[in-house]
Amino acid sequence: MKVATTAAHIGLQRESRTGAVTVPIYQTATFRHPGLGQSTGYDYSRSGNPTRQALEEGLAQLEGGCRGFAYASGMAAITSLMFLFSQGDHLIVTEDLYGGSYRLFEKTFLQFGLTFSYVDTSDVAAVEAAIRPNTKALFVESLTNPLLKVADIAALSALCKKHSLLHIVDNTFLTPYLLRSFDLGADITVYSGSKYLAGHNDTVCGLVAVKDPALAEKVYFHQNGIGAVLGPQDSFLTIRGMKTLTLRMERQQENAQAVAEWLFTHPRVGKVYYPGLPDHPGHRILKERGNGFGAMIAFEVTEPQLVDRLLMNTRVISFAESLGGVESLITFPQVQTHADIEPETLDRLGINHLLLRLSVGIEDKDDLIADLAQAFEEGEPA
Repeated sequence: MKVATTAAHIGLQRESRTGAVTVPIYQTATFRHPGLGQSTGYDYSRSGNPTRQALEEGLAQLEGGCRGFAYASGMAAITSLMFLFSQGDHLIVTEDLYGGSYRLFEKTFLQFGLTFSYVDTSDVAAVEAAIRPNTKALFVESLTNPLLKVADIAALSALCKKHSLLHIVDNTFLTPYLLRSFDLGADITVYSGSKYLAGHNDTVCGLVAVKDPALAEKVYFHQNGIGAVLGPQDSFLTIRGMKTLTLRMERQQENAQAVAEWLFTHPRVGKVYYPGLPDHPGHRILKERGNGFGAMIAFEVTEPQLVDRLLMNTRVISFAESLGGVESLITFPQVQTHADIEPETLDRLGINHLLLRLSVGIEDKDDLIADLAQAFEEGEPA
């Protein structure tokens, strides 16, 4: 089945007894045993809950994997995956990644003996050059946050297989509708499900899909042991959001294309980062490998004072962190989402004092463009 059909049908066949089309919220911590040494398949909700399982099965189907896992947040999901590794292991990581992931690696797991090298993962040769004898995995954002560099997942997966590395793909910006990393050879896909998958800025969620059954058993061991699982209410909200994933993504990337093209011609915009623009370095890869270019835009304004003007004077677009919801949001990565990365590293990467990140929602594209236009002019002399 196509992704749109699979997404719309998440959980549909689970309630054969009642015929409920919508997955019920099993708001329970524990389950009664039918007899000594017997189980219904559910014992305690940390280990398994029917609502969460419907979400996890739905994700696995969307990804083309064997198993899915739902966590209390995207950071909880990545944290759980780090327990697949041991003291002394080395990982190669996307250099311009989400600041929270960087903070987790550098401020938490470094002290437990893991080491990380940060590389431009849009450059396959640079990734290969970073491999060490103790390298165990490549952690890559398929579309980076916030500079929107495109990783060639197929080429990187082939490299990982050559060197026996685990390939983990953070596919938050693209979703399984626009890119299925397992089809390109990856081993694990991770999401901040709070973003496009849930899609309504009303829940916090992390999701992981695994391709190989033996690896999935290891991931489940840590999910159950660590216990940072998603509750049934948030599982229900995420399922509800995922049912309209394809409709939202189509509208959002249509809007993003229009906004990016408008920004590209604006005299007060110096650079526009959006893979849907033909001159973007990753345009060809996504056109060949994926199903679209997503709905995230980064752009540099020409003067520092324009940053505050845009953040404070947009009326349709909200100044807020996060992304992927139906409402458009704008943020300033240098001092918000990426504040935990060292200033000199931010400067080197180009996450600077002129860069804004825009998450384009489902509003009318003309209203979004008009909102940006008036914000650019707000406070100008008549």
